[in-house]
Amino acid sequence: MSTRAAAVHRGLGLEYFTVGWNAFEALIALISGAIAGSIALIGFGLDSVIEVSAGVILLWRLHSDRDEVRREARERRAQRLVGMTLLALAAYVSGDSILGLVRRERPERSLPGIALALVSLISMPLLARSKRTVASAIGSGAMKADSRQTDICAFLSAILLLGLLLNAWLGWWWADASAGIAMTPLIAYEGVQAIRGKTCCDTC
Repeated sequence: MSTRAAAVHRGLGLEYFTVGWNAFEALIALISGAIAGSIALIGFGLDSVIEVSAGVILLWRLHSDRDEVRREARERRAQRLVGMTLLALAAYVSGDSILGLVRRERPERSLPGIALALVSLISMPLLARSKRTVASAIGSGAMKADSRQTDICAFLSAILLLGLLLNAWLGWWWADASAGIAMTPLIAYEGVQAIRGKTCCDTC
């Protein structure tokens, strides 16, 4: 097996893991968020759904790696699609968070949500770094963009964890909605960059 073929094979393994883990993460986050009434948890779950979509797109792209013309076209399409879904997520999370603050909605404590955010915070940076290594090995802008998406997941995990802990320990009901609002600038920025074709492909 050539060096490039080995890197593509590793990339496929990483993306299959991304799809599987984020599907599980989305299920836990959405259920826990619905039970606890947590805007930040639901937003995190929706981000995981987007990660699943991005992983499927990357699998689609990597499986066509031998065809250079199809490979480049699929990379461009992947960036635009991820960008649009990120903007949609930013709009949902910001709108729902602002509404939660206005209504003074008080989420219940969510131990599963806290555990999920902690595991994600530890694992996502490692996954992102592995994706960047593969992206460099095969010169894939789409893979680099996907690694950035995984980095965002780690950032969101940190924000989510802080909001959930402040609510659980100090009873700061507004921390959850504030965490949701804090997520949106980063999500929206990456969405715009992806649509413009400037996601970390040009900077990493």
